[in-house]
Amino acid sequence: MTATLGEVVAALEARYDPALAEAWDAVGLVCGDPADPVERVLVAVDPVAAVVDEAVETGAQLLVTHHPLFLTAVHGVPADDPKGRLVHRLVRAGCGLFVAHTNADRAADVGVNDALAAVLGLTATRPLQPVAPGSREGLGRVGELAEPTTLAAFAAHAAAVLPGTAGGVRAAGDPDRPVRTVAVCGGSGGSLLSDAAAAGADVLLTSDLRHHPVSEAREVPGPALCDVAHFASEWPWVPVVADVLTTDLSGRVEAVASRRRTDPWTVHVGAEGDRAAPSAG
Repeated sequence: MTATLGEVVAALEARYDPALAEAWDAVGLVCGDPADPVERVLVAVDPVAAVVDEAVETGAQLLVTHHPLFLTAVHGVPADDPKGRLVHRLVRAGCGLFVAHTNADRAADVGVNDALAAVLGLTATRPLQPVAPGSREGLGRVGELAEPTTLAAFAAHAAAVLPGTAGGVRAAGDPDRPVRTVAVCGGSGGSLLSDAAAAGADVLLTSDLRHHPVSEAREVPGPALCDVAHFASEWPWVPVVADVLTTDLSGRVEAVASRRRTDPWTVHVGAEGDRAAPSAG
């Protein structure tokens, strides 16, 4: 029997509790009728035009994204506004939009940070900032690699297992530094550096690191830093959500991971003038 949109939303919120979201966040159902049937779900990082194209082209009745379409108050969604245009396209195609953002960051086992830790091969993981003592819910993760490596080799490993992007992977620290305990935070996680240090991490892998905090971190004892694209750090969650929905709804919906690369950067020029741009599809 086909699931309703309301049943799919309930399944998502059972895994990604809205109560875990930051007060400023905008999560949950953005558009769609809970009574409508849903047979196909597309999961992606960003609610951008290319992903909406994919949802419409593949006949999805629901698009699930990590990043919100709206994070500030709006008083209308006219079709001549870029974001309003996306809402109109989705509604006309009979496709809803659901967002799991900071609640998915904190979720236990099937959240953004567990997915990132898993793809990097970390074991015995725990939150860097648990929501309560002993809880599996919380921001970031710290765990162990199966075998010790070096910072340079770890950065190469991250580049190999995460989606390729124009920016690639950068590391700050001695390239030969031993790495065994790894802290991660999908998205912008520079604020967790002190938590990573307290957890005994050899390196913190996250996104959107800024010059001055990284420079200052190099001057004091603590983890090395590994900076990856924001999109790349959160994409491992996408197939996890697809699997969760398929399992939790007993195969009544077909949930698939978007393969559209929505990292906004398109060109990288290296020190010797090398150019690299990932494919858009």
